[in-house]
Amino acid sequence: MPFSLSPAITYSCMLCRNLRFLATFSTSCALNTLDYFKEADAHVSDYPELQRRMQSYAFSGDFNNALCTLNLMKNFDGKPTVNDCNALLYSYLKSKNACWQELVEMYIGMKRFGPPPNASTFNTLLNGMVLGNLEHAVFIVEEMCRSDFVPSFTSLSKMLKMAIKFGNLVDGLTVFEYMLRYDYHPTEPTLNKFISLLCQVGMVSEAWFVLSVLLRKGYVYNVFCYNPILWALCKSGRSYVALQLFCLMKKKGCVHNVCSYTALIYGFCREGLQDDAFQWLDLMQSDGCKPNVITYTIIVKFLFDNGKFEEAMDFVGKMERDKCQPDLLTSNVILRELCRKGRLGDISKFIQVMGQKGLYPDSYTYAALCGGLLKTGKTGIAHELLLDVFSSGFTVDAAVYNIYLRCLCQEHKSREALSLLKSMMEAGFKPNNVSYNTILIGFCKEKNINEAFELLYSFEWDANGPNAVSFNAILSTACRLGNSAIIQRILNHMRYEDVKLSVFSLTCLVRYVCRSGNFSECMKLVESMMQSSPTPTVVTFNLLLHNLCKNRLLGTAYRIFRSVRNTEFLPDVTSYNILIHASLREHNHLLRGKFWDILSLLQVMVVEGFQPDEVTAEILNQAVSSGSVKRFPGVVKFWSG
Repeated sequence: MPFSLSPAITYSCMLCRNLRFLATFSTSCALNTLDYFKEADAHVSDYPELQRRMQSYAFSGDFNNALCTLNLMKNFDGKPTVNDCNALLYSYLKSKNACWQELVEMYIGMKRFGPPPNASTFNTLLNGMVLGNLEHAVFIVEEMCRSDFVPSFTSLSKMLKMAIKFGNLVDGLTVFEYMLRYDYHPTEPTLNKFISLLCQVGMVSEAWFVLSVLLRKGYVYNVFCYNPILWALCKSGRSYVALQLFCLMKKKGCVHNVCSYTALIYGFCREGLQDDAFQWLDLMQSDGCKPNVITYTIIVKFLFDNGKFEEAMDFVGKMERDKCQPDLLTSNVILRELCRKGRLGDISKFIQVMGQKGLYPDSYTYAALCGGLLKTGKTGIAHELLLDVFSSGFTVDAAVYNIYLRCLCQEHKSREALSLLKSMMEAGFKPNNVSYNTILIGFCKEKNINEAFELLYSFEWDANGPNAVSFNAILSTACRLGNSAIIQRILNHMRYEDVKLSVFSLTCLVRYVCRSGNFSECMKLVESMMQSSPTPTVVTFNLLLHNLCKNRLLGTAYRIFRSVRNTEFLPDVTSYNILIHASLREHNHLLRGKFWDILSLLQVMVVEGFQPDEVTAEILNQAVSSGSVKRFPGVVKFWSG
């Protein structure tokens, strides 16, 4: 079974937590508190008076005086009793300023010096801590179980709810395991929230563990319990695992709803499995479950992303025929695609239709609209539109501001974008890494590499600091400009920040080293990429082949070509075109048996499944026109054939 996942929390983890507590409580503060159990004051009142005084101190939150008074009871035989200690704990918990650590220290004092804690001690501590300190409450539960006392369902249920409320999922899983030990199970609303929260933070295996344990015990829950797991699996690229869970729950008699089917359709679309997605759309409808606006929007976006514009618009029409009106999210998806295709007339009409349907633009609308315009090169239109939005006083989010910064940078106004960002920050705007990277890239495009490098240090990045995009922007520009000083500094900075070189950054370095003519170093760099991550792409190899051929090192280029052929780094049509063009240009008619000639290259190219393209045709036509291949009728015959 694909769901045989082990729980994230084990009892060894609990043991570690206990050791942590014991270490914490072995401080000088704890020892000072425990000393009260060893010493007694000489001034002793009558026992009832001491009880009254102790509880009064405890109710007022004066723990030290309450504990001191408790110790005065040692002057009476058999005192203080465990009931006296419990009364102190209870009264102190009723105060407004109870300190959880002092309570645990007193419990440790009782355990070491007496009177030994009883069930009432544990219940008093647990009932008080469950409302305020989950970590200490878990410690008390662990101690309670070691002493062979059983925590109540109510206490453990409250602890689980508190873990959910504060997002403390590690302790929440520990509490859940204790509930299992005593054959308790959470209420359905609590379980639904717990599983949902686990899925939200990526703890899908733990969520499945929680559900599967209860299923094995014979409990069957409603669809709202396992739908979050379905969605989490589909969002993480495990749609077929989600499908198995879907079928398992169906076998157990669960009735799926539109959310269940939509999760699978989303997962299959996300993984590019169109046939599976549409098959489940049909199954969904045949099972009497009507797709909703989310289902349709997922499919429409998938079709747009795969270049099937007309088919996507047909689904929009199908939505309306099924009386499932597109919402603002659907409209934003459509609007974004219209912008990407540059259909300005349709955009204007569509916005009017949105207004007629009561769908008024939000930040996502403007982000979709202006982002789409930018991608199609309509920077000026996007710029003017955003100025109108800002002047109207419409509240927008960081994504829209970032698009505006990008507009300025694409119009070669990076300094203006930087100045605007600073003034926005003074007005309370909190930029993110996208904002900073946008301006960095703008400065790099304008070849202001030194200023870009200075900005790398001056920006107030988030906790993770600059990312690979930031470094790659500067590194690629420095390589293009041949600025070795900046290249070395950025590589040192990346090493210091523990940012790994990507294929893109390594390819930039290959280009830079090739331009310097140091081909031995360049080939070492490529070899190191082949032997470790990141793996080079065919673009990297073609870049190396091109530069070798450009520098009349055709023999070396052939050797590299042959060494990577039929490997995972298989060349493409461009690779063949580079070698054919270089051979013809240099009139390097190499002998068969030592290297391949042009005809061999063409034949192998076809055998490997690569059809000559327009570039190949242009290269050979020019060669025929110039007479370069007159002595090689086999090439002419091959091409004309």
